[in-house]
Amino acid sequence: MAITRNITATYRGPGRVVARILGGPRREDQVLYFLMAACVVIFIAQTPYQAREAHLDESVPFQARLYWSAFLWIFLFPLVMYALAGLVWLLARVIPQAPSGYEIRVALFWALLASTPIVLLLGLTAGMIGPGPALQGVALLWCAVFLWFWVAGTLATRNTERVQS
Repeated sequence: MAITRNITATYRGPGRVVARILGGPRREDQVLYFLMAACVVIFIAQTPYQAREAHLDESVPFQARLYWSAFLWIFLFPLVMYALAGLVWLLARVIPQAPSGYEIRVALFWALLASTPIVLLLGLTAGMIGPGPALQGVALLWCAVFLWFWVAGTLATRNTERVQS
């Protein structure tokens, strides 16, 4: 299924989409694609905010802001996400029938990618409206949706067939 269809299907049933992804072949490249695509979209979503900040504070040019934003979101954030997935895997080891590291990465990275439409709205809100209740509301909405997708996806890993190797 196309990635955009999977994203829209995630808003109707995040567990089903993660289970469908896990039901296919085990592909680390696909999981890395989920993470990198999410990071690129988050970087793009930050552009209106960076433009606003460059306009309000001319001491740091827009290009420099974009450079550091790209460095953060495209190079550092994936490492943080892999570290978070590793930490969750270590903590999940105490649970009977704990998800594998691969299943945890799929659930986490897919939740991040599937919640990027709200991240785009968050970037527009930050760039056009700026700080205030609207920005806080959209940020809270994104956090809630991301956590919903992540928890539902992680719970769906318990229902998938485990391949013994």
